[in-house]
Amino acid sequence: MKHIFVIHTGGTISMSEDETTGEVKQGESNPLLKHLLTFNDIVITSKELFYLPSPHITPKEMLELKETIEKACQKDQIDGIVITHGTDTLEETAYFLDLTLNVRIPVVITGAMRSSNELGSDGLYNLISSIQVAASTEAADMGVLVVMNDEVHSAKNATKTHTSNVATFQSPQYGPIGIVNKRGVAFHHKPVNRTHLKADHLTKQVMLLKAYAGMDDTILKAIAEVKPDGLVIEALGQGNLPPTLMPALAKLMNAGVKIVIVSRCFNGIVQDIYSYEGGGKTLKEAGIIFSNGLNGQKARLKLMIALETTQDAGELQKIFSF
Repeated sequence: MKHIFVIHTGGTISMSEDETTGEVKQGESNPLLKHLLTFNDIVITSKELFYLPSPHITPKEMLELKETIEKACQKDQIDGIVITHGTDTLEETAYFLDLTLNVRIPVVITGAMRSSNELGSDGLYNLISSIQVAASTEAADMGVLVVMNDEVHSAKNATKTHTSNVATFQSPQYGPIGIVNKRGVAFHHKPVNRTHLKADHLTKQVMLLKAYAGMDDTILKAIAEVKPDGLVIEALGQGNLPPTLMPALAKLMNAGVKIVIVSRCFNGIVQDIYSYEGGGKTLKEAGIIFSNGLNGQKARLKLMIALETTQDAGELQKIFSF
């Protein structure tokens, strides 16, 4: 018998639709807790760690979730972990855990796009699929997995792509790494070059910006007043910025702010190709760190965690190369 530990944190999967107004909201209790799932070869235990919509989840809760999982694995014989979570920030929690968790068993995170009592609710089915994946021997050592809509995605690549569609979670450029059906779980490839970072506490402030045509340095000057530890910029194309930003970026770096760029495109990676002012080559030469394929929200978390152990730009570039 396999032992799967399910941790509930809230989100749409734990909400209900008001039959009169149509609004979706939290009730007095999580409706998922009423479902005692039974499997022939799996024992389920569960814990309601939070009851929060995902926009209320912060890195503080992510760290608590990580610690809860590690303590549970030290205390009991657990074969897999399933986490239920709201979808708006699900990919961030999944990636935070992927970077920081120190466990070898499968860890799966899932959610729902339709609340528990809506027609065509997807929550319970996603939960059942996630338990199947967490009980799969093949899912071990693959990092944190996102299971939604019959698909298995890696935490590094999965992102929410649609505001309401049940097939919202996709892995642009790479696709899912496996599928779930009535006969079980089938993986067709696995993640490589995973990064593990130590996270015992979180003290660093890292901000996130998106670049746009005609962007000036106003926002960068405002950010300098806050004195953050790091900044992630979703740059244009392969990693280029308007030239008007260069002096303000230099001042931030001289003040010790570590700057990482990703692309605002959801396919491809940033590269130091263009040598015009603000082009990727000039940014790299100025000391800006290039990330290998992460989106902005995940790069922000990675930088926040990495800065707890190193301030060295060369070391940070190595961390962001994978």
